[in-house]
Amino acid sequence: MTVLMYHDVVAAGDEDSSGFPGRDAALYKVTPQAFAEHLDALSVLFPAPPASPALAITFDDGGASAMAAADLLEARRFVGHFFITANYIGTRGFVTEGNLRELARRGHMIGSHSCSHPLRIGHCTFAQMLDEWRRSRAILADLLGSEVRVASVPGGDFSMQVAEAAAQAGITTLFTSEPTARTQQVSGLTLAGRFTIQRWTTAKTVAALAGGSWLPRARQAAMWNAKKLTKRLGGERYLQIRKLLIGHGDEVRWGDQR
Repeated sequence: MTVLMYHDVVAAGDEDSSGFPGRDAALYKVTPQAFAEHLDALSVLFPAPPASPALAITFDDGGASAMAAADLLEARRFVGHFFITANYIGTRGFVTEGNLRELARRGHMIGSHSCSHPLRIGHCTFAQMLDEWRRSRAILADLLGSEVRVASVPGGDFSMQVAEAAAQAGITTLFTSEPTARTQQVSGLTLAGRFTIQRWTTAKTVAALAGGSWLPRARQAAMWNAKKLTKRLGGERYLQIRKLLIGHGDEVRWGDQR
């Protein structure tokens, strides 16, 4: 299965209107025109969505642009998987409880993206991981009136303990940011990788990723491995190094920053 990871769908220059603000978050926000072009390219490969199990289109964070994204998806008969940062529901730039109920009613999938979005959740204590998954699941289940069993890892910082905590919290499918189409069984849940879509990603590249082309997938794998090495070498200073490299400010206090 190929899984594509989006975040927000916003007009150029209006990136802070949906999801987390700042220049680093903006790297993962695409325009409505670009997203429509992506979906048109995907429609050629998958002419009978949403029944095809070969493709999933996911959105992290829970930005308010989920509603616009859903409109574009539905126009081409695609279903979205929206992963919500529970602590931000109803705050500026994020979906409301009513939005989430409407998305579920319209047939889209709702999942957890933790409560506070730790950038390095894999470095939190096991108790913190378990709390992030349990509380986010409970919040979403309460407002939707149904169990939430799917989730995605915030910040892309995966570890085996993250999976173990998610499984203990009742999650059965966990999406990571690792660029792979393979799924595996870990700690009693299904672990699935995703290919990252950024603001400069073209429709041609999206189609190539979804179609199984080795070159764009290999490029993402190389970038991912380099990023993992940077995190490993940076250790506790990774967040400071990340800020220096990207040049973002202090727009967001992530869940692992105290």
